[in-house]
Amino acid sequence: MSAVSLRKMLNKKELPSLLHNLIYQFNIAIDVELVDGTKLISIGEQTVENRYPIEVSGEIIGWVVGEEQATLLATLLSFLAKQEAEKKVLAKELLERYQEIDLFDDISTQLTTSLDTRQIAQLVLQELGQLIESSAGMILLLSSDATAFEIIAEFGVFFDRSQPQPGKGIIGNIVQSNRAELVNDVQADPRLEGQKNVSAMICVPLRAKERVLGAIAIGTAKTDSYKAEHLKLVSIFASQTAIAIDKAVLYEQSTQAAVQAKAQTQRLQQALHELQLAQTQLIQSEKMSSLGQLIAGVAHEINNPVNFICGNLKYVAEYAQDLLHLLEKYQKFLPVAPPELESELDNIDLEFIMQDFPKLLDSMKLGTGRIVEIVQSLKNFSRHDEAEMKAVNIHDGIDGTLMILHHRVKADVHRPAIEIVKDYAKLPLIECYPGQLNQVFMNILANAIDALEESMENSEVRSSPQSPNPNPQITIRTKALDQQWVVIRIADNGPGMKEEVIRRIYDPFFTTKDVGKGTGLGMAISYQIVVDRHGGMLKCRSQPGEGTEFWIQIPLNCAFVDATEEHNCTSASPIHTTESSPTPDADGFIPSTAPMLKPTDLLSRHTQLIQRLSQHSPDVEGASPDQIYQMFQRHPISLKLYATLLSWFCCFNPTQIRH
Repeated sequence: MSAVSLRKMLNKKELPSLLHNLIYQFNIAIDVELVDGTKLISIGEQTVENRYPIEVSGEIIGWVVGEEQATLLATLLSFLAKQEAEKKVLAKELLERYQEIDLFDDISTQLTTSLDTRQIAQLVLQELGQLIESSAGMILLLSSDATAFEIIAEFGVFFDRSQPQPGKGIIGNIVQSNRAELVNDVQADPRLEGQKNVSAMICVPLRAKERVLGAIAIGTAKTDSYKAEHLKLVSIFASQTAIAIDKAVLYEQSTQAAVQAKAQTQRLQQALHELQLAQTQLIQSEKMSSLGQLIAGVAHEINNPVNFICGNLKYVAEYAQDLLHLLEKYQKFLPVAPPELESELDNIDLEFIMQDFPKLLDSMKLGTGRIVEIVQSLKNFSRHDEAEMKAVNIHDGIDGTLMILHHRVKADVHRPAIEIVKDYAKLPLIECYPGQLNQVFMNILANAIDALEESMENSEVRSSPQSPNPNPQITIRTKALDQQWVVIRIADNGPGMKEEVIRRIYDPFFTTKDVGKGTGLGMAISYQIVVDRHGGMLKCRSQPGEGTEFWIQIPLNCAFVDATEEHNCTSASPIHTTESSPTPDADGFIPSTAPMLKPTDLLSRHTQLIQRLSQHSPDVEGASPDQIYQMFQRHPISLKLYATLLSWFCCFNPTQIRH
């Protein structure tokens, strides 16, 4: 069927009138017929049967019947038909170009929205397979060292057993030359290696930023199937694909780099955290070890004479009782004493001695018993010979700590006594590290006493007869929880703390006390002992003006918890972080978190230590490094703290620090 319809052409608005004018000028009769003889136009009465063809590209689409002058009309109609055919071809090409532009725009949009190389490659092959006749296709990526190809998408069977290699075969050579090629007879190509399942193929390298990423190739089983426009189409697809794949590869590399950086940051944070805890534990252990040795030594030295006195008091009482009994017998048999003896008896007041001597012995028993209790409390607190885990009565540790702090809670000329309220539940023996738990009790109780003393000092100015100050009080409660845990709650009615202070009390070297009055290590060590060492929980709740309460929760059997945590550590690496602050629980307690120091915190601690040193040595500003070191030598704890801070500032590998 012809691309031009003669009937439609003659039905145009101006053409029939033009034909009538020409025929009138020629003064002839004509008929215009289709190829099958159907008349379209008939003017005048025919006297001859001459037929002149109307042709388009060698194809006859109609006839002009008439005299010799009718040949001019046939030529004119052929020219008009040719123009009509050219218009149709041009319109078709324009439509195809528009469709291609629309297709490329759609594909470009899809490619830019994807960051997965395989998804991009599969989409491109799918579109190419619909636009160009092909039985196989694939997209290859070149390795970073340019020694191998990776097929990231394909359809059909391009190769039987092997895949292309850089520099070998048709595809390998095309990629190496970095030039797109159309091969319409694959089997005749001298670069052919191995059996191929295609007879014609197009291969275009994927180029991005002056480097070759890989190649895109399509093929068909028919030879001479592809033309230059097919090569151009695949090249356009290749340029878009290369840009999208390059972007996806860069995104994947940046993602991997971000993951590696995050993992490295977590490892550094973990290393710094472990270093902080290890060094603070070292400092506190040295201090507590010295204190424990001192207490244990004093208790041991007191224990020997006390045992001697306690052991002999029993016999002294028996001997005294025997002597008094004997004296009564003498008085019975000798009711009247000689004058010399009577005078001596009046001088010594024998009757009073006989009444008071048993009381004196009883008071000595009470006193020595009290000394024995004090010695036992010192031993319970120091636990110098009990570094390993053992079953103990937790109340003994609390009472021993209170015994050590007794001199701080009793009344003096400046304040009343601090009342200690005990609400002990019946608890079983607890498997724990008793000496370390005693350190926790000491730290928390000492802080409570400090807070109460500060509160009483500040309230002396504000107090009035109408609003008397409440009596200072510390309440200690214990209870069993779920038959697996023991809870010790220590509360005071002191000034309390703000929430931002509560969240920092476990930071090493953080303290709210004046410079020189605290190291800021007590609560950091308490956190490590309760949470890390015993697998327990340490919480705090406080409000300004409403006092402070600590919740210490430890398991009945710490050995079981240690085994569980060790098992969990093998499956997941615990990375402590304080990026998100814990929220208070239903009772208002804020759980403790692993303390992590920021550079600003380290600078603050550095400044505090220098200020503390300047209080002891006012000329520190003009001192040389050697003189500063000698000043620190006179204050070993400050020297240890300062060395720790310097190591955190300067050490690139904190885990290598040793003391």
